[in-house]
Formats: sequence, C-alpha cells, structure tokens
Amino acid sequence: MDDYIERLVDLIDPASHRLHNMTIEAARERILNGSPESVREIDGSFAIVAREGKRVRMARSLDRPMRYFLAKRREGPALIVADRIDAIHEQLKREGLDRQFHPSYTRMVPAHYVIELQLIGCPDPDPTYTRYFTPERNALPADLDAIGRAYIGALADEVAKWLRSMPEHEPIGVCFSGGVDSGAVFVTVYEVMRKLGMNPARLKAFTLDFGDGPDVRQAREFLERLGLGLFLETIEADPASLNVADTLRVLEDYKPLDVECASMVLALCRGIRARYPEWRLLVDGDGGDENLKDYPIEENPELTIRSVVNNLMLYHEGWGVGRIKHSLTYSGGLSRSYARTYAPARQCGFEDFSPFTRPAVIAVAEGIPFATLSEMSVDRLYSLKGEVARRGIKVHFGIDLPVFEKRRFQHGAIPVQQLRERLNTREADYRRQYHALYQ
Repeated sequence: MDDYIERLVDLIDPASHRLHNMTIEAARERILNGSPESVREIDGSFAIVAREGKRVRMARSLDRPMRYFLAKRREGPALIVADRIDAIHEQLKREGLDRQFHPSYTRMVPAHYVIELQLIGCPDPDPTYTRYFTPERNALPADLDAIGRAYIGALADEVAKWLRSMPEHEPIGVCFSGGVDSGAVFVTVYEVMRKLGMNPARLKAFTLDFGDGPDVRQAREFLERLGLGLFLETIEADPASLNVADTLRVLEDYKPLDVECASMVLALCRGIRARYPEWRLLVDGDGGDENLKDYPIEENPELTIRSVVNNLMLYHEGWGVGRIKHSLTYSGGLSRSYARTYAPARQCGFEDFSPFTRPAVIAVAEGIPFATLSEMSVDRLYSLKGEVARRGIKVHFGIDLPVFEKRRFQHGAIPVQQLRERLNTREADYRRQYHALYQ
C-alpha cells in the first residue's frame, strides 16, 4: 500500500512578519495550541501557518492578506499558503498541479480568526473558525473629548512601537491627501518622532497629482496651516497610465471601488519608486473610515444606519464568517479590501504600515457608543470622525487639526468624471477580466 503523505508549502516570507512582543516561533506555537486570548496577545503584523501532523492552523492580522489552496495528489494532499493568488498558481505549475486551479478555488483566511483544517484529501475538509479578537462594543462614555483622547492615544502608541522597530535613519513616507485619516496619521508620526528624539527630516508627505485633482490643494492647505508645508512632496502621474488590466493583476480582486483605489495606490507607489529607488517605508490612513464608520450608507442598498452601528466590526469584516454573504474566496470588509493598499505597495517594493488597522486602535473605535452619539442620524454619524480626530490631536499634541469635507482617496487624486472615463466598468466585467488572466 502506498504511504499517505501530506504536505504543507508555506510561501509567506518569514522576514515579512513584524512582531513587537515575541518571536515568530512563539507566535506559531500560540496559533497551533494556544487559546484565542493568547493569539490576541500577538502584537504586530503577521500571517502565520502552524502544523502538527495532519492538523493545520492559520491566523493573520487585518493588514496581511493570507490565502490557501488544497491540492490533490495521489500520495496525499498538498496545502499551499501564500499572500497572493498568483503565488499559489505558480507553485501549482511548478508541481504540475495547475489543472486543478481556478482563482475562485483559493480561500482567504479571514482577519481576526484562527482557522483549523485537517490535511485529508477526499472529501475536502471544512475548516473551523475561532474568533481571537472580540472588542467590547459601546465601552466608552458618550464624551467626544474622552473618545478622542483614547483613540489618538492608541494611534500614537502603535506609531511609536512601529517607529522603534524600524532603522532609525531610514526615510518614512506618509501617503497623504490632507483628509482626516492621513492628516491624523501624518501629525501623529511627526509628533511621536519628535517625542522619541528622532529626526523629523526623515519624513515626507507624498500626495498623488494627476494634474487637477483637489487633493493637492487640500494637502498643501492642511500642512501650511500647521507650518509644515516643507514636508509636502507631490507625485505627478498621467491619467493615461491608468490600466485596468494591470490593476486587476496586482489587486487580484474586482470590486469597482477597490479597483479605483488600488489604481491610485499603484500610481502613487510607482511614482515614489521612480523618484526614490531605495525608499522602503510607507505609512497610510487605511482603516480610518472603517473604524469611525465613515462610508456613505446611501451608496449601498444593503445597509442602514442601524446595521452599521449595531454590527461588530461590520466595515472591517463584512457580514462575518458563517453568514450567507461571506465570501470564502475573499472574506469581507477590510479583511478583503486591504489588498488595495497591501498589493500595490508590495508590488513596488515598499513595506506599508496602516496604524488604524491595529487591534488596539480598533478596540477603542468599537467602544464608541455610535448609536447614542449619532442619535441614529446619518449626518451626525458622518461628523463623528472629524470631531474625534480633531479633539484627540488637540489634547495629545496641542495642534488644531484641519478638517475638510470627506471624499474617497481616488476621487481626490483625479476628478471623478475623469476617473470614470478611465475606470468605468461593472463588477461582473472586472470579474471576467480578472478570471481571464488564468484562461
């Protein structure tokens, strides 16, 4: 009888993990054998797989896409784990197993869960999901000053940990539009660097400029109001360079708003890379909208203000594991869409940091009593983010944070009409274009 041999192929670079309080092996042991509470204590950015015999466990932070594919072989199954779909496909080709592949057959590990599966080949095993991060909702008082102090304080703590872990002379770029999220991140990075005795001359605020988008004017006004205009550096790009096929290849997803956003991030990263061949570190405000529930509810017919304020981490995780609309291929919410930031940055050779995605910051945000503060008014809900950030920045740094009218990143880099002339395709068409890459 042939021996039954199962294989695990982990394609995730161990050097890509950024842990602040333990080694990779200690984190792997917690994921394999620890309680959800012990996994929650893993502090940093990670996507880790652990194995004992046929039992495999995987877990990731919100800012690290993690995918897997279970291939069938005569001698036993092969589990391939990677951060990208194309990496899985290439591994299958190397092993002569690519005829089993389709992008939709890959699976994404949802953020904030430990998933476990057994390495058995037939029938395919169903994974089990155990949540390891469950922030308490409505834990804070309905006091915007106290909320702002806690929220920006948590942001500053995460920024400080990250700065201490980086080489102390390496330059740092903030992807900057002058909006509330990138503005709060820039000010926090600047002030924390000063507090830690680091040279703020290492810092730049990179703003994407397609020629006539409103972000450049907003970014300039934001920094000049604070006397920090010298940090602004615009990155010029040509609208003709926007290429849907290229974005789909990098993003590996087809949601139209994420395709638009990833196109902008890709243009910005390529512009920075062309100007600075050795630059490595970028910081951004991704996750800020999700934390403070600042997305246009009226643009999504599935949402009401009641569903937005009453569901735990709705914008971070979508409707959630086990729900009928949860995608096994992509998960949901920011767990899915963070690829719009991660994939373009990594494709251009950058290491990106999104401090708003850290659990300690999300925990403060989930503790905000949104229903009480908004009084179930959409307009009041939308005003909260600016108020929370403004008050928190003031109490921690003594700075009056400029707050402008909200708009999406892609709609500030280039006028909406001009963007839609370049990227005006339905989701179903994007899906077909993406799947065609593997035909």
